[in-house]
Amino acid sequence: MTLRTTVAIIGAGPAGLLLAHLLHRAGIDSVVLESRSRDHIERRVRAGVLEEGAAQLLQDAGVGERLDREGLEHGGIHLRFGGESHRIDFKQLTGRGIVVYGQQEVVKDLVQARIDAGAPLLFEAEAREIRGIDDDHPSILFTHGGDDELLDCDYVAACDGAHGIGRAAMVARGAITYERNYPHAWLGLLAATPPAADELIYAYHDHGFALHSMRSPTVSRLYLQVASGETLDGWPVERIWAELRLRLNEPSLEAGEILDLGITAMTSVVLEPMQSEGLFIAGDAAHIVPPTGAKGMNLAIADVAVLAAALTDRIKTGQSEALNNYTLNCLKRVWRAQYFSSFMTQLLHRERLEDSFDDQIHLAQLRYVTSSRAASKALAENYTGAAMGSVSLTKIGP
Repeated sequence: MTLRTTVAIIGAGPAGLLLAHLLHRAGIDSVVLESRSRDHIERRVRAGVLEEGAAQLLQDAGVGERLDREGLEHGGIHLRFGGESHRIDFKQLTGRGIVVYGQQEVVKDLVQARIDAGAPLLFEAEAREIRGIDDDHPSILFTHGGDDELLDCDYVAACDGAHGIGRAAMVARGAITYERNYPHAWLGLLAATPPAADELIYAYHDHGFALHSMRSPTVSRLYLQVASGETLDGWPVERIWAELRLRLNEPSLEAGEILDLGITAMTSVVLEPMQSEGLFIAGDAAHIVPPTGAKGMNLAIADVAVLAAALTDRIKTGQSEALNNYTLNCLKRVWRAQYFSSFMTQLLHRERLEDSFDDQIHLAQLRYVTSSRAASKALAENYTGAAMGSVSLTKIGP
């Protein structure tokens, strides 16, 4: 069976779903192919921090009703080190804050919008091959319901993550891969325990980094730095909670029911270019950032806002300049977010061979960041605006 659409989108994460939604608002048809089930993508726990610009874009796109109601607005973060706690006041320093709202919640909102629009979203549809990228009408071979099918299109947008066929196709066409692997990972858990603080806590400790975040007044998201390659076998529940209390300096942190638990490697990846003829990549297919800077979901949202506007220009007016410059218009933001994520990772993590001298350097950096208005403002500017910049919906539909 062969289907036909204008834009074929691979992947139903925030990038793919938002791109489809923005194109629909502009009157441009698309088909979304997602290899997993709806239940899977709506349950997988990922990022949870939105820059104000990303939250505003979702609201302007008409998918922010639940975000407005349930998102937690924060005006800063706490940095803890050396037995002290220091607040970086984002609002006072930059006039901007952040919104805590889980990535799976963004996905739920966008899936529902797609269904309400009656637009094609195929679950358990595995994209296997992108064909004819250099042709006027490329296509995607995919498997759905046990059958091989073909999706013909004018453009392919691969938003299918780090291991998808979009990145592989771009690499095969000569894209350069910039990559850095870090010597540590994050053990992350989602727990039914009330947050111990009103805002995020980033903690530097002799035992390693810890992060305290939240998803609601009754659910917390917590992280511990562990060695790269470590497994959960060495982390019984009692040890996890003991380390969290110690590193966060929160001795009364409640040990609630663990709803999700896993270890995530930390890596930085950037592909250049992010386009080749009729193929475009966005989100994790194009770049990965360490989660320390809270940039992953924001970069994905920014990518597809730029791509949707460029595709709209090309399809509606025949103007190709924005589409031709898609990579250029994205990579400046991507590299700034990489810089900031790398800075935060280096600032807050202990590496295995670090000694007491290195420890004092970390503490000196943290004291500078929290005592200098200029340094605090630089951190606040990057935390609240590095990914989105000036991206908006100005050129995209009603």
